[in-house]
Amino acid sequence: MHCFTVTCITYIADLIVTSSIVSSSTSPSPSPSPSSRGRQTQLDHRHLDRQLRHIISSAQGPRRSLSSISCCQIGRQEWRSKMAEKGDRFMAHLEAELPLGMEALVLPFEDKRVGLVIVDEVNGFCTVGNGNLAPTESVEAVTEMVKHTDHLAKQFSARTWPIIAFLDTHQEHKPEPPYPPHCIEGTGEENLVPELLWLESDPNTTLMRKDCINGFVGGIRDDGSNIVIDWIKNNKIQQILVVGICTDICVMDFVVTALSARNHGIMKPLEDVFVFSEACATYHLPLDVAKTLKPPAFPHPQDITHYMGLYFAKSRGARIVNKVSLL
Repeated sequence: MHCFTVTCITYIADLIVTSSIVSSSTSPSPSPSPSSRGRQTQLDHRHLDRQLRHIISSAQGPRRSLSSISCCQIGRQEWRSKMAEKGDRFMAHLEAELPLGMEALVLPFEDKRVGLVIVDEVNGFCTVGNGNLAPTESVEAVTEMVKHTDHLAKQFSARTWPIIAFLDTHQEHKPEPPYPPHCIEGTGEENLVPELLWLESDPNTTLMRKDCINGFVGGIRDDGSNIVIDWIKNNKIQQILVVGICTDICVMDFVVTALSARNHGIMKPLEDVFVFSEACATYHLPLDVAKTLKPPAFPHPQDITHYMGLYFAKSRGARIVNKVSLL
């Protein structure tokens, strides 16, 4: 009976979500009067009530027990299907209401000097089974990110264009809440993924280890100077192309801080920040799994958080590109 109740509640919630998405996607109409809003609410409630009575009577039937029709099994299957459908509708809604206006980028752009920023493509975030925050199985988005990054980095290096790679690296005694221990120095988690290890000996690449989410903050030296600012200044970089993981965490935090630093006048001669969507990735932690963890974790649906990371980067002034080619 509990599973059947959950199925009913999920069904009604789905109706409500569907109704809200459809209504918000249509063109606005004049605001109704209080009395008409009240009548509409009554009608909506009656409609939902009829739907609920219908699915209860249909599922029970004459003298049939819920267990005899494997209600729990049916409920789980329907729930998964509905969650997938709702996820697709929500993504479509995001893309319609918060368009990214993605573009293709051809480098060099406007004959300006460009640098490549690679954010945290290390084993502890990308290689299966390598620590608390590594994927437990192969993830297509991560595989594609590494492939795009490797291709881009080799093209940059061949042209002697500057590259900087952030490597998330932590000391065992220095936690980084709210995350569990990860990328601890000496474990191998803090090193570049195998496909990018060649960057360690590349003369055009600067490797920078950081012990915090934000690469700009992680680049602050003890004397107050900043590795990222010096890299920009010494290489006379006017544009940066940013790739890496996680789109909505380390990538986004660096991008929005770099844009603020540019506006504040401490990142000269930087002018433009590009984020390559196809070479960025984030992790997936659905709500039902997050609840089972000890302690409970914050849910993190991959497609939505990836999109929102790109959106907030764009809202701060970054340009989001989905294709990059070099002349």
